[in-house]
Amino acid sequence: MNSSLAPARDIDGKAIAAQVLNEVRDEIAELARQALFPALAVILVGDDPASQVYVRNKLLRAEEVGIRSLEHRLPESTSQAELLQLIAELNADPAVNGILVQLPLPAYIEEHAVIQAIDPLKDVDGFHRENVGGLVHGAEVLTPCTPSGCMRLLQETCGDLRGKHAVVIGRSNIVGKPMATLLLQADCSVSVVHSRSVDAPALCRLADIVVAAVGRPQLIDASWLKPGAVVIDVGINRIETETGTRLVGDVDYASARTVASAITPVPGGVGPMTIAYLLKNTVIATQLQQSR
Repeated sequence: MNSSLAPARDIDGKAIAAQVLNEVRDEIAELARQALFPALAVILVGDDPASQVYVRNKLLRAEEVGIRSLEHRLPESTSQAELLQLIAELNADPAVNGILVQLPLPAYIEEHAVIQAIDPLKDVDGFHRENVGGLVHGAEVLTPCTPSGCMRLLQETCGDLRGKHAVVIGRSNIVGKPMATLLLQADCSVSVVHSRSVDAPALCRLADIVVAAVGRPQLIDASWLKPGAVVIDVGINRIETETGTRLVGDVDYASARTVASAITPVPGGVGPMTIAYLLKNTVIATQLQQSR
């Protein structure tokens, strides 16, 4: 640790998400002048408590910015065929611009089949293989919300990202891989660290930017970081403490902020950005559908 460094400043995800939501409001007002009124369909299967909270927050933010939301709450007993039929109906409905299936799904439903059933131009999560492939090729597609939100946080914090060395910890299809792709598009040099990497902390200590998305609570501490690094913590983990359950990230916040120059807190960092970019994707989807 470099003791001469001041503690890292917090990257305020709530404030930056509010900026994004204001941009979305302006875009929706412009669409309204064209007689276009974005609508987002949200499907929740079963009654998982965490999923219910996520869906409620998404619907509230949608209402706030003027996006019409269509909520489909399906019982745990819903079959895969019934779910696919509902998606087919929403795909065919021109009044529906975005479709979001809240994950995780019950174990008996094949998640991949459900994601691939969504019209790529309505896939506001950005998980369909056409959107994933288009992202790699640099096409205008719907991009996964969390990586998009992370990029906005980095742009607001660092300004020009060109030439910076970024390390992404984790290689999931939802965060790690698209995050690395977006950083490459921003002209960063990118390394992806994962469970098979040799001496992952040493690789991270080379990074100007560290994006942690590995799903292991407080794995990354000060010893993983170069002094002055910017840290984006995507992790959301519940741990038990003497005073009860609390949320922590993949980064040991107290340790990391003694070395980093800026860091996202958990909660209040990446989370609000994910919802903001879901709504931004709904606007983008509406625009893309006009040109097909």
